[in-house]
Formats: sequence, C-alpha cells, structure tokens
Amino acid sequence: MNNKSWIDISQPLTNDMAHFPGDTPFNYSLTYTKEQTGSVNIGQITASVHTGTHVDAPFHYDSDGKTIDQLGLDLYVGPAKVVDVSNTERITTDTLKEFDLDGITRVLLRTSLPNNAKVFPEKTPYLDPGIAAYLYEQGVRLIGVDMPSVDAPDSKDLATHHALYEYNIFILENLMLDHVKSGNYELIALPLAIEGSDGSPVRAAIRPIDERRTDHE
Repeated sequence: MNNKSWIDISQPLTNDMAHFPGDTPFNYSLTYTKEQTGSVNIGQITASVHTGTHVDAPFHYDSDGKTIDQLGLDLYVGPAKVVDVSNTERITTDTLKEFDLDGITRVLLRTSLPNNAKVFPEKTPYLDPGIAAYLYEQGVRLIGVDMPSVDAPDSKDLATHHALYEYNIFILENLMLDHVKSGNYELIALPLAIEGSDGSPVRAAIRPIDERRTDHE
C-alpha cells in the first residue's frame, strides 16, 4: 500500500447495518427511477444522526450544549494518533499512560470490540470517565472509539460523555480500526452542517504521517 493512501475507517451505510436499539434504522431507497423521470435516478435516506460512524454534538447530552453546525471544523481535521488498547476490557488513565500522548490533539482508540457493522454489541469495553482529565492534560480535544458509544449502550447517566464534555473533549464513535496499525495519522471526519442537530454521520478516513514529521500541531 502506498504510505500516502487514505484509509477508510467509517462504517458502510447499508440497509442491513446495526443501529442503536430503539433508534431509527438506516434505509436508502429510490424515490424515482430513471425510467420514471426520463433522466435520472433520485434516492432518499432515512436514518438517525447517530447512524454508523458519527460525531456527537454536546446538544446530544446537554440541552444547552452546542449543536453540530456550531462546532469548529478544525476539530475533525488534522493529526491523530491511533492507540491499541485491545488488551483490556477496562480502559483507564493507567491504560493510557502506557502511550505517549503529550501534545496529541486527536486520539483514536482501537479496543477489543470486533468491527462488525451488522451486529450491535451486547457489551462493550468500559471507558473510565477518569480518562477525561488525563486526556485534557495531554492536550487531547477529540477522542474517537470503535464502539457505538463511549458509555455502555444501556447507560442512562452517560458518565463518560459528561466527563469528556466537562473537559471540552469532543466525541467520534463507531470507527472501524481493526485493519489499522497503531501510529500517527492525518484524520478527516467532517460532520454534516445539519442545523440544530445533536450529531451527524461522518465519512472518516486517515492517512499515515511520515514519522519524520511531528505529530504536534
């Protein structure tokens, strides 16, 4: 593989993909066919804004928080570090201290959860809310995970969401990282500018950074 190639780390949007229990499933269909219009096929989609690989806006868990269209694009474009924490089911500050995150703005966690876009997991690795303060001290502004949520799927208090929010760290969820090596990358994961929305699907991609370059911004 060309070391400058972009690597897709987003879930494909398919009509049989998994979705959060009780949420709106993804569906794509043709509204009109070329035969009907005489010129073009025209499709439509229905979906939750938390479909597949997506960004949470603070409004998702705070009614007074910013909506997706109010967030800066620089959060979702720039250097990122992929960190492999798949050796544990409990990701804590001690887990992350094994890695050099000093000055890292965006960290993507490859957990033990297998990447399967068609199956919603019954259980996910535990992400300790205490990591928020540590990540903030290192300079992290965005955390990405290869899980549907930074909290357990049945969580009501969303302790990790709120801890990250307290430290102004933004959230990217449902990445596909099983085929990705640990290391430094450029990240693009731009959300759609959906006015007033609590989140947005993204097309996330990374490209290896030449190790001779710095991973600091």
